[in-house]
Amino acid sequence: MIPEHQKTQTKVLIVDDHPVVVSGCRSLFVSDASVKIEGAGNAKAGLLAFQESKPDITVIDIKLPDVSGFELMRQIRKEDPDARIIMFSMNDDPAFVVRAVEMGAQGYLSKSDDPRLFVKAVLKVAAGENYISPHLAEAVTFASAAKASPANKMTTRELEILTLLRRGDKIAEIADALGISYKTVANSTSLLKQKLGAKSHSDLIRMAVEMNLG
Repeated sequence: MIPEHQKTQTKVLIVDDHPVVVSGCRSLFVSDASVKIEGAGNAKAGLLAFQESKPDITVIDIKLPDVSGFELMRQIRKEDPDARIIMFSMNDDPAFVVRAVEMGAQGYLSKSDDPRLFVKAVLKVAAGENYISPHLAEAVTFASAAKASPANKMTTRELEILTLLRRGDKIAEIADALGISYKTVANSTSLLKQKLGAKSHSDLIRMAVEMNLG
Protein backbone atom coordinates (compact mmCIF):
# COMPACT_ATOMS: atom_id res chain seq x y z
CA MET A 1 0.00 0.00 0.00
CA ILE A 2 1.21 3.52 -0.81
CA PRO A 3 0.97 5.85 2.21
CA GLU A 4 -1.83 8.38 1.76
CA HIS A 5 0.49 11.40 1.94
CA GLN A 6 2.59 10.07 -0.94
CA LYS A 7 -0.44 9.78 -3.20
CA THR A 8 -0.94 13.55 -3.08
CA GLN A 9 2.64 14.59 -2.45
CA THR A 10 3.64 17.92 -3.99
CA LYS A 11 7.13 17.78 -5.49
CA VAL A 12 9.05 21.06 -5.42
CA LEU A 13 12.34 21.59 -7.26
CA ILE A 14 14.48 24.51 -6.08
CA VAL A 15 17.20 25.66 -8.48
CA ASP A 16 19.66 27.76 -6.47
CA ASP A 17 23.44 27.64 -6.22
CA HIS A 18 23.42 28.19 -2.45
CA PRO A 19 22.83 24.86 -0.62
CA VAL A 20 21.85 26.75 2.53
CA VAL A 21 18.88 28.25 0.64
CA VAL A 22 17.64 24.84 -0.45
CA SER A 23 18.21 23.47 3.05
CA GLY A 24 16.35 26.39 4.60
CA CYS A 25 13.39 25.97 2.27
CA ARG A 26 13.31 22.24 2.97
CA SER A 27 13.25 22.91 6.72
CA LEU A 28 10.11 25.02 6.31
CA PHE A 29 8.24 21.86 5.27
CA VAL A 30 9.93 19.42 7.64
CA SER A 31 6.64 18.75 9.44
CA ASP A 32 4.61 18.54 6.23
CA ALA A 33 5.08 15.15 4.58
CA SER A 34 2.84 16.20 1.68
CA VAL A 35 5.60 18.44 0.29
CA LYS A 36 8.89 17.01 -0.98
CA ILE A 37 11.77 19.41 -1.72
CA GLU A 38 14.57 18.63 -4.18
CA GLY A 39 17.47 20.89 -5.13
CA ALA A 40 19.73 21.67 -8.09
CA GLY A 41 22.73 24.00 -8.06
CA ASN A 42 22.64 25.45 -11.58
CA ALA A 43 20.45 25.76 -14.67
CA LYS A 44 21.87 22.69 -16.41
CA ALA A 45 21.29 20.48 -13.37
CA GLY A 46 17.91 22.14 -12.84
CA LEU A 47 16.68 21.35 -16.34
CA LEU A 48 17.87 17.74 -16.00
CA ALA A 49 16.14 17.40 -12.59
CA PHE A 50 12.96 18.87 -14.07
CA GLN A 51 13.02 16.38 -16.94
CA GLU A 52 13.65 13.43 -14.63
CA SER A 53 11.39 14.18 -11.67
CA LYS A 54 8.62 16.28 -13.28
CA PRO A 55 8.09 18.47 -10.19
CA ASP A 56 4.73 20.09 -9.51
CA ILE A 57 6.45 23.41 -8.82
CA THR A 58 9.88 24.71 -9.81
CA VAL A 59 11.41 27.54 -7.80
CA ILE A 60 14.16 29.32 -9.77
CA ASP A 61 16.76 31.78 -8.55
CA ILE A 62 17.20 34.48 -11.21
CA LYS A 63 20.94 34.70 -10.58
CA LEU A 64 22.41 31.29 -11.43
CA PRO A 65 26.09 30.52 -12.07
CA ASP A 66 25.67 29.32 -15.67
CA VAL A 67 22.71 31.05 -17.32
CA SER A 68 20.03 33.29 -15.86
CA GLY A 69 16.90 31.98 -14.20
CA PHE A 70 14.89 33.61 -16.99
CA GLU A 71 16.69 31.45 -19.54
CA LEU A 72 16.06 28.32 -17.46
CA MET A 73 12.38 29.23 -17.20
CA ARG A 74 12.26 29.55 -20.99
CA GLN A 75 13.84 26.10 -21.37
CA ILE A 76 11.47 24.52 -18.85
CA ARG A 77 8.39 26.06 -20.41
CA LYS A 78 9.56 24.77 -23.78
CA GLU A 79 9.61 21.28 -22.23
CA ASP A 80 6.28 21.79 -20.48
CA PRO A 81 4.16 24.88 -21.28
CA ASP A 82 2.05 24.16 -18.20
CA ALA A 83 4.99 24.05 -15.76
CA ARG A 84 4.26 25.98 -12.57
CA ILE A 85 7.19 28.25 -11.76
CA ILE A 86 8.07 30.62 -8.93
CA MET A 87 10.95 33.04 -9.50
CA PHE A 88 13.16 33.70 -6.48
CA SER A 89 15.58 36.62 -6.30
CA MET A 90 17.42 39.23 -4.26
CA ASN A 91 16.33 41.75 -6.89
CA ASP A 92 13.20 43.67 -5.92
CA ASP A 93 12.99 45.70 -9.13
CA PRO A 94 9.30 45.72 -10.20
CA ALA A 95 10.41 45.41 -13.84
CA PHE A 96 11.85 41.97 -13.08
CA VAL A 97 8.55 40.90 -11.51
CA VAL A 98 6.62 42.07 -14.58
CA ARG A 99 9.11 40.31 -16.86
CA ALA A 100 8.74 37.04 -14.94
CA VAL A 101 4.95 37.16 -15.06
CA GLU A 102 4.99 38.01 -18.78
CA MET A 103 7.16 34.92 -19.36
CA GLY A 104 4.60 32.75 -17.57
CA ALA A 105 5.76 32.54 -13.95
CA GLN A 106 2.99 31.87 -11.45
CA GLY A 107 4.90 33.43 -8.57
CA TYR A 108 7.70 35.81 -7.59
CA LEU A 109 9.40 35.95 -4.20
CA SER A 110 12.15 38.10 -2.77
CA LYS A 111 14.85 36.34 -0.76
CA SER A 112 14.41 39.06 1.86
CA ASP A 113 10.79 38.02 2.43
CA ASP A 114 9.50 36.42 5.60
CA PRO A 115 10.11 32.63 5.16
CA ARG A 116 6.43 32.04 5.85
CA LEU A 117 5.67 33.71 2.53
CA PHE A 118 7.68 31.00 0.78
CA VAL A 119 5.37 28.38 2.29
CA LYS A 120 2.32 30.44 1.32
CA ALA A 121 3.58 30.84 -2.25
CA VAL A 122 4.26 27.13 -2.71
CA LEU A 123 0.83 26.16 -1.37
CA LYS A 124 -1.00 28.74 -3.47
CA VAL A 125 0.81 27.90 -6.70
CA ALA A 126 0.30 24.18 -5.98
CA ALA A 127 -3.43 24.95 -5.74
CA GLY A 128 -3.36 26.56 -9.17
CA GLU A 129 -3.23 30.17 -7.97
CA ASN A 130 -0.65 32.91 -8.48
CA TYR A 131 1.43 34.55 -5.77
CA ILE A 132 3.69 37.62 -5.63
CA SER A 133 5.26 38.95 -2.44
CA PRO A 134 2.91 41.64 -1.05
CA HIS A 135 5.47 44.45 -1.12
CA LEU A 136 6.47 43.54 -4.69
CA ALA A 137 2.85 43.34 -5.83
CA GLU A 138 2.31 46.80 -4.38
CA ALA A 139 5.41 48.16 -6.12
CA VAL A 140 4.30 46.73 -9.46
CA THR A 141 0.98 48.59 -9.22
CA PHE A 142 2.85 51.88 -9.32
CA ALA A 143 3.56 52.33 -13.02
CA SER A 144 6.02 55.10 -12.27
CA ALA A 145 8.23 52.70 -10.33
CA ALA A 146 8.55 50.35 -13.30
CA LYS A 147 8.92 53.16 -15.81
CA ALA A 148 11.70 54.72 -13.77
CA SER A 149 13.72 51.51 -13.90
CA PRO A 150 16.32 51.18 -16.68
CA ALA A 151 15.50 47.46 -16.73
CA ASN A 152 12.06 48.31 -18.08
CA LYS A 153 13.67 49.50 -21.33
CA MET A 154 15.21 46.11 -22.02
CA THR A 155 14.08 42.81 -23.47
CA THR A 156 14.53 39.63 -21.44
CA ARG A 157 17.52 38.68 -23.59
CA GLU A 158 19.14 42.08 -23.02
CA LEU A 159 18.62 41.71 -19.27
CA GLU A 160 20.35 38.32 -19.40
CA ILE A 161 23.29 39.73 -21.36
CA LEU A 162 23.63 42.68 -19.00
CA THR A 163 23.52 40.35 -16.00
CA LEU A 164 26.37 38.27 -17.44
CA LEU A 165 28.35 41.42 -18.28
CA ARG A 166 27.98 42.44 -14.66
CA ARG A 167 29.36 39.04 -13.65
CA GLY A 168 32.46 39.77 -15.71
CA ASP A 169 31.80 37.49 -18.68
CA LYS A 170 33.30 38.33 -22.07
CA ILE A 171 31.12 38.49 -25.19
CA ALA A 172 32.25 35.03 -26.34
CA GLU A 173 31.47 33.57 -22.90
CA ILE A 174 28.02 35.16 -22.91
CA ALA A 175 27.30 33.76 -26.38
CA ASP A 176 28.30 30.29 -25.18
CA ALA A 177 26.27 30.54 -21.96
CA LEU A 178 23.10 31.65 -23.75
CA GLY A 179 23.54 29.43 -26.78
CA ILE A 180 23.53 32.32 -29.25
CA SER A 181 26.08 33.71 -31.70
CA TYR A 182 28.90 36.10 -30.89
CA LYS A 183 27.42 38.55 -33.41
CA THR A 184 24.03 38.50 -31.66
CA VAL A 185 25.63 39.33 -28.31
CA ALA A 186 27.78 42.07 -29.87
CA ASN A 187 24.76 43.63 -31.59
CA SER A 188 22.70 43.45 -28.40
CA THR A 189 25.53 45.08 -26.47
CA SER A 190 25.59 47.95 -28.97
CA LEU A 191 21.82 48.41 -28.62
CA LEU A 192 22.16 48.37 -24.84
CA LYS A 193 24.70 51.19 -25.02
CA GLN A 194 22.20 53.25 -27.01
CA LYS A 195 19.26 52.47 -24.72
CA LEU A 196 21.15 53.23 -21.52
CA GLY A 197 23.32 56.04 -22.82
CA ALA A 198 26.58 54.19 -22.14
CA LYS A 199 29.61 55.79 -23.79
CA SER A 200 31.74 52.62 -23.95
CA HIS A 201 31.75 48.91 -23.18
CA SER A 202 33.34 49.54 -19.78
CA ASP A 203 30.71 52.21 -19.07
CA LEU A 204 27.99 49.65 -19.87
CA ILE A 205 29.56 47.17 -17.42
CA ARG A 206 29.70 49.91 -14.77
CA MET A 207 25.98 50.62 -15.27
CA ALA A 208 25.22 46.90 -15.03
CA VAL A 209 27.05 46.76 -11.68
CA GLU A 210 25.15 49.81 -10.43
CA MET A 211 21.82 48.25 -11.43
CA ASN A 212 22.69 45.17 -9.33
CA LEU A 213 20.99 42.75 -11.71
CA GLY A 214 20.34 39.12 -10.75
